[in-house]
Amino acid sequence: MYQEILHYLKTFLTYGDEKAAKQIGYTTDKTLWQNYRVVIVPNGHLGKDIVYPTMEPLQITKEGKTYVIENDIIYAAFFFISRAEELIVSERDEHNRFLAKHSILGQHNYLQIPLLDEYARGVMKMLELPLPPAEYDHIYLTHDIDTIAHYRHLRGFIGGWLTAGMDPVLDALEDIHLDPAYTFPWIIKQDKKIPEAQSIYFVKHTKGKGYDYPQYKLNGKDWKRLKAYLKRNKAQLGLHSSYYGEIINPEHYTLHRSHYLRCDINQMQRLADAGITDDFTMGFADQAGFRLQTTRAIRWINPLTFNLTPLTLHPLTVMDCTLSNDNYMQLNEDEAYFLCEQLLTKVKMHHGDLCLLWHNHIFNQNTYHKALYPKVLDII
Repeated sequence: MYQEILHYLKTFLTYGDEKAAKQIGYTTDKTLWQNYRVVIVPNGHLGKDIVYPTMEPLQITKEGKTYVIENDIIYAAFFFISRAEELIVSERDEHNRFLAKHSILGQHNYLQIPLLDEYARGVMKMLELPLPPAEYDHIYLTHDIDTIAHYRHLRGFIGGWLTAGMDPVLDALEDIHLDPAYTFPWIIKQDKKIPEAQSIYFVKHTKGKGYDYPQYKLNGKDWKRLKAYLKRNKAQLGLHSSYYGEIINPEHYTLHRSHYLRCDINQMQRLADAGITDDFTMGFADQAGFRLQTTRAIRWINPLTFNLTPLTLHPLTVMDCTLSNDNYMQLNEDEAYFLCEQLLTKVKMHHGDLCLLWHNHIFNQNTYHKALYPKVLDII
């Protein structure tokens, strides 16, 4: 188990080059250092206990022809990829989420720097290997379908009647395309500007209680027509699991994102056990940036069991409401655009996965997102 994880982390630091990974030693035994091109000195915590990794610049010396990295960047990779910090920090928000403000990353402004990718670039240079091209490895344009339409459930009907008047509500009931939340044709038109991107829509299969409300009828004509429309436009569908942790997946989706980005370590293991292969939850709700300290897709290591799971995590680069909400970053449109530009540049530089999340219902709300989203796509 230890050796499997060690090999995986070495390979991660060499961008998947297993032959190059064998040139990396992980030992304090100086008599063995000459056998490797690069040696990372262990701090003694990998597989034993959870402590914070050193976040200081790399301390590098040279012993003969061998580069020696005094910082234990193997342990640092394990710490951030596994989300081990959540085991030693008890603070959570009102939704029981671990936020950036609870993390060393948010507290010390590390979120906009994918530190593990920076380490990997350093290792590649020491091994005299070419860096991967400065281009996106994958582009995921993702949309959580929290609601299909505002006016097709009781609360939305009453709210629309009181705020917009009865005529637009009745018009939308007659033709769903007139409902303010039904922005799917506009989204598809925007996303097609990036033909190499994969569009993914995450679908709720909950009962519509509490924070899962409202639930659209998956056997109703609205969803059936939308589902067929999305598939005709080559979109993939994934599971948007319940706020309450229930994994209801009758259609056996393998792609997943948790509602409210609410997903603890035990839930992650349940996802892996349920056959989910790819998760797109891993961003902080309150601050945009690199929660896993990498831009690249990685396999999740369970820090409780020290198992390398089959579940692949795709880091979430930006979520719409993180930028604009009063309880999150509260950025204006120019500030949001500038931050997106900085983050997208980092992802591209490190040959990472770009993963954007804009909800369908946000584009007709009183926000700047209908103007901002096309500009972000233009950056790509």
